[in-house]
Amino acid sequence: MARALVWSPEAVDDVKGIAAYIERDSPWYARAVASKIVETAETIPQYPELGRVVPEIGDPAIRERFVHRYRVIYRIEQTRILMAAVIHGRQDFGPFVARIQGT
Repeated sequence: MARALVWSPEAVDDVKGIAAYIERDSPWYARAVASKIVETAETIPQYPELGRVVPEIGDPAIRERFVHRYRVIYRIEQTRILMAAVIHGRQDFGPFVARIQGT
């Protein structure tokens, strides 16, 4: 049985921020990237272990999938999949660790 997909408020804000940034140059591409992020996230509950373990953390319950240059990071929990963050691959990962680990 697939777990429920839940978005943290911060992850929602991440996607909105990404779309707003891209939209300055291309509203069409902003919608396409945001849609692809959401579409990818919606497939995660079916096969949560498909994503790779986030190397900076090393916890098998914290994984990521890639959409273009963005890291879609989620935490596998008992009854749900929590979308914890969506960050650009070149962003400093440090500020996101506590949020992603849920501490």
